[in-house]
Amino acid sequence: MSDTFYTLRFADETLSLIDQRVLPTTVEYFTCTNSSDVEFAIRDMVVRGAPAIGATAAYGVYFSAKESSSLYESSSPEEFEKAFYATNRFLFDARPTAVNLGWAIERMEKAYITLKGKQIEEILSELLSLADFITEEDVAINKAMGSFGSELIPEGATILTHCNTGALATAGWGTALGVIKTAHRADQSIFVYADETRPRLQGARLTAWELKMAGINSALISDSVAATLIRDGKIDLVILGADRVAANGDVCNKIGTFMLSALCKMYHVPFYSAFPVSTIDFSLATGEQIPIEERDAEEVTHIQGVRVAPTGMNVYNPAFDVTPHEHVTALITEKGVLYPPFDTAIAALKP
Repeated sequence: MSDTFYTLRFADETLSLIDQRVLPTTVEYFTCTNSSDVEFAIRDMVVRGAPAIGATAAYGVYFSAKESSSLYESSSPEEFEKAFYATNRFLFDARPTAVNLGWAIERMEKAYITLKGKQIEEILSELLSLADFITEEDVAINKAMGSFGSELIPEGATILTHCNTGALATAGWGTALGVIKTAHRADQSIFVYADETRPRLQGARLTAWELKMAGINSALISDSVAATLIRDGKIDLVILGADRVAANGDVCNKIGTFMLSALCKMYHVPFYSAFPVSTIDFSLATGEQIPIEERDAEEVTHIQGVRVAPTGMNVYNPAFDVTPHEHVTALITEKGVLYPPFDTAIAALKP
């Protein structure tokens, strides 16, 4: 984790999340004391990034059980479960694309099944311990990913990244940006271009902030500059994250990722996606089956609350796109680097 901030922390029955809506001008924390707070934090992007959403959701499930705990003894376990699963579904529906949200909820629910029949105090204690473990595990996973991925970065490389994949998107350290930070520790000469990442400007607000915090030589660019840099041979590789990966290696990530992958394929620039194995949706054969979240029009018509488009203008605002596996050079996970054929490599990781 960073020495100067934490993405999420649970203490004294309160989940504290760095509020990513107000970075980089303000560093403040949003507190969650119940499942509704957690749902809001995920839906409104107080917290974002697939691994960070997963860890946050795990604590949301703990709150869900705690809120329904009185039913466990005063009514019946059946009534408790009815309320518990309904609240978890409420959490699940907060954002439909990032697979780690459902993965964490399912992992917590499976743990509950093994605890059925025990005292509610023990159930709550075990669920909280698992949520803590999921958070700690994510940091370790990211460090392993950084170690594997940094081997792909040549000395003195100029790297392009998109959206935010650092400590802010995870429980700590980061996925793609974690790989970059690991490489930077060994090679201070690497240089990073960060896309601003419209419409919510995660690159400008978050990645640029993390790059400055880490002391990495870097520059912020508008999304439309990336094509010129790639065409002119000024980018050695592109590395970014993923919100869901299909069994064939198709990568669903922040909108604009597909465009970068197509440019990389055209100009023979290595294109890498870094993510934990938990981001793989083994149930989906291809990326065509991934639901794409469409967000509010105001994210496009306004910047920081200021209108920049005509009133009444129609808007299409998908949050993600899908990059076909044919455009991907390699996939970086905590289990190692995966190369084509991706369906075979991914199948070998299936639990």
